[in-house]
Amino acid sequence: MDETTQYEKELAQAKENLADLQKRGTDAIGESWNELRKELFTLEENVASDLRVAIMIELVRARKERGISQKKLEELSGVKQPIIARMELGNTNPQIDTILKVLVPLGMTLAIVPLEK
Repeated sequence: MDETTQYEKELAQAKENLADLQKRGTDAIGESWNELRKELFTLEENVASDLRVAIMIELVRARKERGISQKKLEELSGVKQPIIARMELGNTNPQIDTILKVLVPLGMTLAIVPLEK
C-alpha cells in the first residue's frame, strides 16, 4: 500500500471515529476544542496557529496536486526533505524565507491581505 493510500485510509478512519463520537453527543477531548483553546491560549496565539495551519494545508495541497514528492520538492527548493516533512506535519515553526523557498517551485507565493472581520 502506497503512502497516499495509507494516509487516506487512516484519515477516513479518524473521521469515522470522530463522527461516531459526535453522534453519541461527545467531543473527542470531552469538551469543544474551540472552547478549550480559548481558555489555554490568547487570541493572538490562536490566530497565529490558524494562519500556520492554513499555510501548511495549502502547501500540502499544492504539492500533491502537482504530483511532487517531498524529495522532489527538496531538489526544486533547496529545503531538505525532513524539514518539509516537519513543516507539513506542523512540527516546526518555519521562517518565512523557508516557506517561500518551498512555495516557489509549486508556483505559489505568500500575499498580505486584510483579515476578515
